[in-house]
Amino acid sequence: MSTLLFREIVFGPVHSRRLGISLGMNLLPVDGKVCSLDCIYCECGYNSERHAHSGLPSREEVSECLKNRLIAMHGRGEKLDVITFAGNGEPTLHPDFAAIIDDTLRLRDTYYPEAKVSVLSNATRIDRADVFAALNKVDNNILKLDSSLDKTVRLINSPASPSFTVEKLIDALCRFNGNLIVQTLFLQGRHNGTTVDNTTEEELRPWLDAVRHIAPKEVMIYTIDRETPEKELRKAPPATLDAIARRVEALGIKAQVSY
Repeated sequence: MSTLLFREIVFGPVHSRRLGISLGMNLLPVDGKVCSLDCIYCECGYNSERHAHSGLPSREEVSECLKNRLIAMHGRGEKLDVITFAGNGEPTLHPDFAAIIDDTLRLRDTYYPEAKVSVLSNATRIDRADVFAALNKVDNNILKLDSSLDKTVRLINSPASPSFTVEKLIDALCRFNGNLIVQTLFLQGRHNGTTVDNTTEEELRPWLDAVRHIAPKEVMIYTIDRETPEKELRKAPPATLDAIARRVEALGIKAQVSY
């Protein structure tokens, strides 16, 4: 199996295409995946292939691991641009997510006050008041919107909730009043015999309308970078990503492209 799992609570630092030197935070089990989506491009693999046997780390474990890593890095004079919540699934599924964010901000302010705190989330839990409040506290609240069409989201992202709709997601994203970054992964290929391509004009028109409506402070446009569980996928071409970025910027919204 060529996809990967993060085997620690705190991992890295690694060089992120989008964020710089990033110390990763995994609030999910270290031996499996827990997610409310089952994306065909997820570097951690499909949910069904990654059943976890260990539990979630406790708030105290997370805080202690992060504190120890920051002390060690600071002592060695290492640079750190960002502390990033991602890991083996959806970080906001952790029941103590909000409290962990508070702990992280406190530790960041103590050891690396110049570093940012980022959360990479699939936005399926932003209807919860505690999650919404916590995401509003971080420097980079990065939320997924891979398509504005329900059929495409169900093909690419496979939401666990049968009540999921893109309309409800977009309405929830608008509640941040611009205090968010939209992230969209563009890709092409096939999945279970069906064509996958969220770069077509049919896809882009409603997606751009949604971006205009949400009015984020930035849109992160990127494509596949690692092995994916669906093997018939391919990167969106750089020229395609650049063209999409120009259309976002024409809306007066900053766009960042990662190839």
